[in-house]
Amino acid sequence: MTAKSLLTTLLPLVADLSRELPEGERYRRLLEAMRALLPCDAAALLRLDGEWLVPLAVDGLSTDTLGRRFKVSEHPRFAALLSSPGPTRFAADSELPDPYDGLVAGLDEHLEVHDCMGCPLFIDERPWGLLTLDALDPERFEPIELDALQAFASLAAATVNAAERIERLANRVEDEHQRAEVYRQASGQQNREMIGQSKTHKRLVEEINLVGGSDLTVLITGETGVGKELVAQAIHAASARADKPIISLNCAALPDTLVESELFGHVRGAFTGAMNDRRGKFELANGGTLFLDEVGELSLTVQAKLLRVLQSGQLQRLGSDKEHQVDVRLIAATNRDLAEEVRSGRYRADFYHRLSVYPLLVPALRDRGRDVLLLSGFFLEQNRSRMGLNSLRLNSDAQAALLAYDWPGNVRELEHLIGRSALKALGNCKERPKILSLSAADLDLPNGSIEVTAQPSAAAPVPLVSGDLREATEQYQRQLIGACLERHHNNWASAARELGLDRANLGRMAKRLGMK
Repeated sequence: MTAKSLLTTLLPLVADLSRELPEGERYRRLLEAMRALLPCDAAALLRLDGEWLVPLAVDGLSTDTLGRRFKVSEHPRFAALLSSPGPTRFAADSELPDPYDGLVAGLDEHLEVHDCMGCPLFIDERPWGLLTLDALDPERFEPIELDALQAFASLAAATVNAAERIERLANRVEDEHQRAEVYRQASGQQNREMIGQSKTHKRLVEEINLVGGSDLTVLITGETGVGKELVAQAIHAASARADKPIISLNCAALPDTLVESELFGHVRGAFTGAMNDRRGKFELANGGTLFLDEVGELSLTVQAKLLRVLQSGQLQRLGSDKEHQVDVRLIAATNRDLAEEVRSGRYRADFYHRLSVYPLLVPALRDRGRDVLLLSGFFLEQNRSRMGLNSLRLNSDAQAALLAYDWPGNVRELEHLIGRSALKALGNCKERPKILSLSAADLDLPNGSIEVTAQPSAAAPVPLVSGDLREATEQYQRQLIGACLERHHNNWASAARELGLDRANLGRMAKRLGMK
């Protein structure tokens, strides 16, 4: 091999050092260049992770190689390569088993590798991993090529170092971007107003302002879709921590194996894939507020570790024995009955009591009266702007339908309904209108509230009702449910089936109507 060919191979890699490339692409190019410089049947880049070697890139080896983890103590060739200060070539008749036997891609026969050499990579004078080359031909490599591999290894170390520095910078940018985003939210730049005028809504706002001025832990409860995260943000905005970040974590969105890392952070090597130290949500929220949504989904193990942090303010990143002190105000939310979860043994009593220092119930949309129309206006304007319309409005029959509906999905259901109905209504217009009006037919609400398939018995006619629309609707619902229960001898499950309702929804409706 000439110096010119070596230089020709290495120059593109030198140029890559200053380029932004995905880590996988950077390492693929590295192996591709190495195979051009030193022809072989397979090449690999492996990172040393404690007592394991983890393949980061392979060329010429089967895809499943990337999923393997090689324990150094079980692979004497790897151990020999790591213990050497420079390149090593194994004799063709070496009795040491080759880790890549059977892994060379595209082979069904002649599965054993016969010529093998490799070189350790050092970052900051510490062993980082290995470069390996393998060939089926026992005389593929020559002793002189060890010098070329050493030169290549030096550039490979620089490539790896550059990739890790770029990743550290990217992680830092990601953390800072997240911190900047939560500061922006906390400063009110994101308009997420709590909308409503009902008595129940006003009581909620009063409680938010009351508890917001304290540092008490708040447990927000309520049905799915009522806006518990919005309430948490309002509590934070009303607190002395309003100029600090509020960091959110949906506990139901992550498996147990990742929840701890997300909450407490981890150090490099704490688990497979932990390439760098990383701060958890507690550290990101230091000085501010941590909002744990769906806190009822946490496992008993995670509850115990969280309890310790809440009591002492001290935490340890995964894989580290170093303590970090944090000052965090906790707000949690759940749609579960945690008191019942405690009684059933699925939730720790001490953790529940630590969370529910100040319990705060967010009312369901059906209990907020005409707030449904105010919220509809908010979502209508959002969709008007999004769709480029001059006006997007509700007809009177649409307003009546919204008021009469029971809203099992609450505010989230209303938001989705308005967006979906507006899009469908616009699609039905032959020409783009200046004003788009939504009717009850456009809303296409389920029949659960004011329409049912079952007809009242002729022997028990439903009398006419009077009063405003909501009172009339509720009176009609009481009469219809009562007649249905009488026919089914007060069997609520059978009545629910006849009325086309879920048993739980029928129970809630009856309770709201004063029938239970």
